[in-house]
Amino acid sequence: MFLLRRASRRERTTPIGALHRGIMRWGEAERTSSRLAVQRWLDGVAYVDVQARTYADYWTQQNQTALTTTGPLWVVLGDSTAQGLGASSPLHGYVGQVLNALRRTGSPWRVLNLSRSGAQTQHVLKDQLPLLAGLQPALVTCGIGSNDILATPPKRFRDHLREVIERLPTSSVVMDLTVPDRLWRVGGAVSPYVAGINQHISTTASDRGLPVAEVSRYARPPWRGMLARDNFHPNNLGYRRHADALLAALPAGVRN
Repeated sequence: MFLLRRASRRERTTPIGALHRGIMRWGEAERTSSRLAVQRWLDGVAYVDVQARTYADYWTQQNQTALTTTGPLWVVLGDSTAQGLGASSPLHGYVGQVLNALRRTGSPWRVLNLSRSGAQTQHVLKDQLPLLAGLQPALVTCGIGSNDILATPPKRFRDHLREVIERLPTSSVVMDLTVPDRLWRVGGAVSPYVAGINQHISTTASDRGLPVAEVSRYARPPWRGMLARDNFHPNNLGYRRHADALLAALPAGVRN
């Protein structure tokens, strides 16, 4: 308390006074730094919010092309990570990176991206899976659940995941969830819960004979350098980890 009171004229000319001024400046700098950090985060959120609209428009156009051309078809189900939010462009998300890898095999792969920013398991069940009717995809991938962690009651969440996995075609790969270990203050609190959800995904997919892309094993801390400006979505490098997990889980017939 002594060091935080206003210094007298005499104190301001002594070493104690200099220390007092230094601490006061440090306190002001810390508050300024905190305000700047919050502003940067808000700017990042706004930036990704704009991406949500522009990236959705991009995939809508790409989907129209995919439905009017020929070649093996990959259908993507999921949320904003499948849209590529946080990456520098839609094609730098995991979908774009994996698509490039598939096309390097020489096959003219098409992608139909049915994902939606903000989607939860219920949206995959009600809105995305029904769109598979009449299609004959060579590959279906589904990465869903991050938006359910804090929004959907645990039993309903597990029931929805089970139903999603049971309704997927046999040509499907299921993606598990990134465990937010050491990510923000809430990360440590929810990590055991997310790990349990991943075990549920693994068991349910195994019962159906579907491979699981273990994003939880590839995308791990330290998070520095892997997050977008909103400190939530992956950036290009973060999506590289998602792409690596998915590529490792693809059946040999798809990769070759």
